[in-house]
Amino acid sequence: MTTGWGSRPSRRSVLVGAAVTLAVPQLAKAASVRRLSPRLDHILAPDAACETIATGIQWAEGPLWVPSQSALFFSDPPANLIRRWRRDEGAIPYLHPSGAAGTDPKLVREPGANGLALGADGRLRIADSGTRAITALDLATKAKTVLVDRYRGKRFNSPNDLHIARSGAIYFTDPPYGLADGDQSPLKELDQNGVYRWTPGGEAVLLDGTLTRPNGIALSPDERTLYVSVSDKDAAGVYAYALDAAGDVGGRRLLFDARPMLANDAPGITDGMKVAADGTLFCSAPGGLLVMTPEAEPLGLISDGRAIANCCFGEDGRTLFMTASDRVLRLPLRINGLKA
Repeated sequence: MTTGWGSRPSRRSVLVGAAVTLAVPQLAKAASVRRLSPRLDHILAPDAACETIATGIQWAEGPLWVPSQSALFFSDPPANLIRRWRRDEGAIPYLHPSGAAGTDPKLVREPGANGLALGADGRLRIADSGTRAITALDLATKAKTVLVDRYRGKRFNSPNDLHIARSGAIYFTDPPYGLADGDQSPLKELDQNGVYRWTPGGEAVLLDGTLTRPNGIALSPDERTLYVSVSDKDAAGVYAYALDAAGDVGGRRLLFDARPMLANDAPGITDGMKVAADGTLFCSAPGGLLVMTPEAEPLGLISDGRAIANCCFGEDGRTLFMTASDRVLRLPLRINGLKA
């Protein structure tokens, strides 16, 4: 099913209710939720309060809850930093540099780590923008290992986000955002900005090389659908790829067209995303974080006046963490995003 923001105006006019203001005393403008469907109430309580848990960040990205640490890890790519947040200590620097050290700022725009994921071995997997690789990080020793950094002998652009399948295969996106001159960068070796799959012991496989700015990436709970967001304003949206049993792409469709949401200079764009255990999508979008069904029916939009770049589920699975420009937000959920 292909749909878009406002593609069913008569239904939307029925479903959209008054925005619910959430109490966030740290913000000049309180976070709010636009309820686009009564079905959102199953996911988010009408009186759920959004909390700011970290500020002073250049660009917050890659949130990841690590149960063994009882902590949220998140990246700051331009600052070349990964921070760790715990309830009892707040947000503190964890790793610097998180990506590549000593890069030329005239050539490298984002030297640090971007997307984060947790491997079955307990090590972090990093979409390492500065190193231009997918890397693994030992949380105890902070030793980093490059897993894959090339496609057919050519260096990646700047890996942005990743998702680990149950098989251990890593799906990731590789736009040129980490390079100062983007597609025109003298450091760029690949013609495409690709969507890839890498299996341990193998080589990177290009799944799609036609998207202008592939960004967020996630798998459906049954791992038969791969979701990829495009953060190009002329093609902003979320694509859904059918996957076969081997994890290969069998077809692509535009799941959600976000271009109409760019009206009125709404902050942000289709960026990072996560899929809850029940299949609900939480996608960065113009104006905030969009909650929608697997059929692309919009249920609600969480906004705080800033671009929300990414999100994750954490703590007991009923907490949504959001990286919102220069801060991190925390919001309780009614569903468990980690367990069906």
